[in-house]
Amino acid sequence: MTGSASTPAARDAIVLVNLGTPDAPTPGAVRRYLAEFLHDHRVVALTRWLWCPILHFVILPFRSPRVAKLYAGVWMDDGSPLAVYTARLAAAVQAQMPEARVVHAMRYGNPSLRKVLEGLRDAGHARVQVLPLYPQYSTTTTASVGDVVDAVFGSTGVARMRDDYHLDPDWVEAVAASIRAHWDAHGRGERLVFSFHGIPQRLADAGDPYPAQCRASVDAIVQALGIAPDDAMLTFQSRFGREPWLQPYTDETLKALGDAGVRTLDVVCPGFAVDCLETLEEIALQNAETFREHGGQALRYIPCLNDAPAHARVLAALTRRDLAAQA
Repeated sequence: MTGSASTPAARDAIVLVNLGTPDAPTPGAVRRYLAEFLHDHRVVALTRWLWCPILHFVILPFRSPRVAKLYAGVWMDDGSPLAVYTARLAAAVQAQMPEARVVHAMRYGNPSLRKVLEGLRDAGHARVQVLPLYPQYSTTTTASVGDVVDAVFGSTGVARMRDDYHLDPDWVEAVAASIRAHWDAHGRGERLVFSFHGIPQRLADAGDPYPAQCRASVDAIVQALGIAPDDAMLTFQSRFGREPWLQPYTDETLKALGDAGVRTLDVVCPGFAVDCLETLEEIALQNAETFREHGGQALRYIPCLNDAPAHARVLAALTRRDLAAQA
C-alpha cells in the first residue's frame, strides 16, 4: 500500500487523488502514461474504433518523445514534481490526522487509484473518504475519479467522495496568503493572471460546471486579497487538438498583454493543488518566454500550495467535516 499509515487498525482511510504522471522522463514511460490517460472516455469521448488508431499510430509515437523532454526539464531527484509534492502533501495531511490512515493515489499511472482503493477495501476500513485534488469539479477529472470509486466499492456506502472545494473559505485564504507572500518577497506585478487548465468548450456548453467554479474561485480570492477586480484576469491553458476550448487562452492573453505594454505579470494556478508539468514548464518556462517575446519583462510564477502546512490543514479540515457528516 502506497502512502503513510498511522495505526493499522485505523477505522477511517483518506485517499488524496491526483491526476497522474509518468514514472520516468522517458518516451516509453510517457507513452504508457498518455495511453492510459487518453483512453479514458471522460478525457476523449470519441468512439474507440476511430480514436484508438489515431492515438496509437499518430499521437503517441510523435507526442511521447517531445513530452518526455519537457518532463526531463522539470524532473526532481525523487520523481516528477506532481508525484513528489502529492506524496509530501499526503504525509503532511497524515500528520494532521493521526486518527486516520492517509494515502495518495493517481487516477492514471502509479500508485494506481484502483489498486489503492482495492487495498483499502480488502483491509476492511469502515469508511474511506476520497478527496480528488481538484478544487473545481469537472466531468473530465473529478467524475473520472468517481468512476473508479464506484467500480471498486459499488453501493456499499463505505466510500464517499468530495466533489469540489472551490469556495472553501480556508482554501481561498490559503491561496490568497500565498499570493500575498509572493508580493511581499518580489513586489507586485502590474496584473495578476489566474491560469486554469482548460476543457473543450462543448463540455461547458453541455453543462460542465467547471468554468463557473473557476470564475467563482477567482472572485473569492480577489475579494480576499482586497484588490480591484480589474487587476486580475481569468485564463485557461493546456488546450489540445483543434476544437475550441475554454477562453480566454492563457498564452494568447500573455501575448496581448505584452503587446499592450504590460511589463510585469504575476501568474497563479489555483486549479492545481501541487506543481506539475503544466505549471513549472508550461507557465513558468514556455509562457514566460512567450510574454518576453511580446515585450514583457518578467512573468513571476506563484507556486501552488504544494505540501505547505496551510494546505495540509485545509485538506484535513475538509476531510474531518466530510467524515463528521457521515456519522
